[in-house]
Amino acid sequence: MAVTKIKPVKSTLSKALDYIENPDKTDGKMLVSSFGCSYETADIEFEYTLSQALQKGNNLAFHLIQSFEPGEVDYQKAHEIGKQLADAVTKGQHEYVLTTHIDKGHVHNHIIFCAVNFVDHHKYNSNKRSYYGIRNMSDKLCRENGLSVVVPGKGSKGKSYAEYQAEKTGTSWKGKLKTALDALIPQVSSFEELLTRLQAAGYEIKPGKYVSCRAPGQERFTRLKTLGADYTEEAIRERIAGRRAKAAKAPREQRGVSLLIDIENSIKAAQSKGYEQWAKIHNLKQAAKTMNFLTEHKIEQYADLVSRIEEMSAESGQAADALKNAEKRLADMAVLIKNVSTYQKTKPVYDAYRKARNREKYRAGQEQAIILHEAAARSLKAAGIAKLPNLAALQSEYEALQAQKEALYADYGKLKKKVREYDIIKQNIDSILQTEKQPAREQQTERG
Repeated sequence: MAVTKIKPVKSTLSKALDYIENPDKTDGKMLVSSFGCSYETADIEFEYTLSQALQKGNNLAFHLIQSFEPGEVDYQKAHEIGKQLADAVTKGQHEYVLTTHIDKGHVHNHIIFCAVNFVDHHKYNSNKRSYYGIRNMSDKLCRENGLSVVVPGKGSKGKSYAEYQAEKTGTSWKGKLKTALDALIPQVSSFEELLTRLQAAGYEIKPGKYVSCRAPGQERFTRLKTLGADYTEEAIRERIAGRRAKAAKAPREQRGVSLLIDIENSIKAAQSKGYEQWAKIHNLKQAAKTMNFLTEHKIEQYADLVSRIEEMSAESGQAADALKNAEKRLADMAVLIKNVSTYQKTKPVYDAYRKARNREKYRAGQEQAIILHEAAARSLKAAGIAKLPNLAALQSEYEALQAQKEALYADYGKLKKKVREYDIIKQNIDSILQTEKQPAREQQTERG
């Protein structure tokens, strides 16, 4: 189980970094790592990136904490998971310092990343959506590493995790309001009557340029126009008058093949004869669509289906590896571009420092620029860069690689969709042939 929280760093950046890098908490700084910067000079490197920001704001950095269940993960594995999380959040574009604290009863990671990215100098947008993305990624990494995952309840601020998930499954406040409107529109003769009926159902109505509604227990009002094109006041009036029909979703039968329902082990089927009858019809339709799919794709033997799935899974794995490699190359190139740019911009100051008669005095006045130059020089040397590459050429290569990554991502998405589709087909065939319970019968059927 890992619990995450994120907060902005608005001042005393160096103190925040010093705190998370405390050697007493990080096994003598053995559990400290960084990306895009050196942890010793991270505050100065962050400030330099912030000075180039294209947007105004008060945030200097963001402090992300990932806490693990006591005794569930060792220090090194926690640090590794923290790095994967930091890379996923910053996407190879933000400097960050990662530390793992081992001084408490539970292992926990601290990630401080710059509020501005060093690629195009845009600010990181921290909001509920980005936070739930962080939480989902942390949960995913926990599952992949055999750790438990917690589903938190509602906290003191913002939406609960359950409410966020509800938005994705259509049971959010907006989803419920749309359901209520769809049910009432055929029953009323005017928009005003609709609002009256909503009030009777417990909704609070806020009139104005854009009519808003709030359900009992809901924190904020929901504007009708935010529900979609069919729910603006004008559209609702047209629907009431019969001049407009709600845009219909494609029937389920047109959305591809879905899984057969295990009626024998379905509690719902046992409790409802109506549901049982519907499930039987559903299974007949899906079985027919499954067979049509096999015919359309010229799959005549069960072994051919298994082979096709294995081929696509391998292809999907290769696409995933190619995507990871592209992301790694993009991150490395972004850091290289940053270091080359910093090196070039600070070189005149550093050259003057080396020629100065009183170097100590000169350094005191230009310390940040000198530190930045030395840090960039060390990074370039560590990367094996003997001759400074052309910055414009690097940026063009980065853009080309970015386009390549987007294409790889699209291909990977299509392959994953195909693998899921074929997996459903196989599960349906397995269900029809009962191969999971009687593998011997399956083999005899194939031979026949």
